[in-house]
Amino acid sequence: MADLIELSSRIIDRGVADEPTNRITFELSEVADGLSIVEAFSHIWSVDSGDGLVLVDASGSLAGTRCIDAIRAWRTDRVHSIVYTHGHADHVGGSPAIFADAERRGHGVPDVIAHEAVHDRFARYRETAGWNLAINSRQFGGTKKDPDFMGVGEGRYLPDDVAVPTITHEAGMDLTVGDTHFELHHANGETDDHTWLWDPGRKAVYVGDLFMWNFPNAGNPQKVQRFAGDWATALRAMIAKGPELLLPAHGLPVAGADRVAMVLDMAASALEYLVRETVALMNEGASLDTVLHTVKLPDRFRDVPYLAPTYDEPEFVVRGIYRLYGGWWDGDPSTLHPAPKAALGAEVASLAGGAVALAQRALELVEAGELALAGHLVQMASDAEPDNRAVHEIRKEVFTARRAAATSLMAKGIYKSAINVSREALGE
Repeated sequence: MADLIELSSRIIDRGVADEPTNRITFELSEVADGLSIVEAFSHIWSVDSGDGLVLVDASGSLAGTRCIDAIRAWRTDRVHSIVYTHGHADHVGGSPAIFADAERRGHGVPDVIAHEAVHDRFARYRETAGWNLAINSRQFGGTKKDPDFMGVGEGRYLPDDVAVPTITHEAGMDLTVGDTHFELHHANGETDDHTWLWDPGRKAVYVGDLFMWNFPNAGNPQKVQRFAGDWATALRAMIAKGPELLLPAHGLPVAGADRVAMVLDMAASALEYLVRETVALMNEGASLDTVLHTVKLPDRFRDVPYLAPTYDEPEFVVRGIYRLYGGWWDGDPSTLHPAPKAALGAEVASLAGGAVALAQRALELVEAGELALAGHLVQMASDAEPDNRAVHEIRKEVFTARRAAATSLMAKGIYKSAINVSREALGE
């Protein structure tokens, strides 16, 4: 068993992430008496209640069997309950493996507890399976040739037999199993169906994705609305409980009352700052362009190992805040009823002396370090002449540079997808 507490404490106290913080080992570690974690893409926390196990989340469809096997090497008690922190596929997709294990052992069917909106999420995932497979392919670096990337095959995003919630709550509920009591609390944050748990006996807070050893995922450019302000409020509510253990679904557990309060406060303060500054500019009538290029996090939030912008990033969160309060229009009158991009690209290319000339100017901008401008120009050139091989050679080079400079997985994935489009156009 890895000493995860020692590892996280050292990283937080030194302020340097010199080892991975989001590990996928499928190994089980006992963090406290009767409390264990299986580290996967999304972890499973297991609590021995004395009257069966309570699992917090079920991991994803590709991880479920390995996770339950690891748990069974630790405890063979029946699984009394699974609590979903939210309905994302990587937190619920492993549930069929847990149910199959219960059936093999002759155990009863576990209760599945979640916020009531998880039902609506599952329905939406089934209605938009193709869209979710496509955006996850881009987000995690797949291609159009991987139609089931991050899915479960045959164009499905969720397993057909994913365990649906049998007990739901609207704002929260109490759960007592054996000698263990939990308070369940609803929060808007990364999702509108999030549940975080307070375990007063262990002074532990199970936070799901509300803390994940990355900058809070409140601005994902391809996903539905996130709620940065409500997210911060939930983190403040956790701090008020006085937790001594912070147990996330991604990343390392954190121990020590002062250390837990500090990391939660830093995450909450970063979100509160972005909300406050974005809304202040919106109240002055600022456009999205002005807001994006004005609101920047203070230096004290930079280089914090548990707030690294390696998955989401603050600029994307600002966009999400603007969308929440201001709708989809960005304040630019030319984008209200836009021309087709092909037409706009053709006009600009004509002014530049042709699509290839426009693309070559993008390369000059790359050399000058103006990567954002380069991206605009080469995309216009590609929009103007989508079959031009010379343009695609340059487009591939420009977005390779953009990907190399990006910090977040989301940005890198989207730029990789753009590179793949040009590679496919070139027959590579």
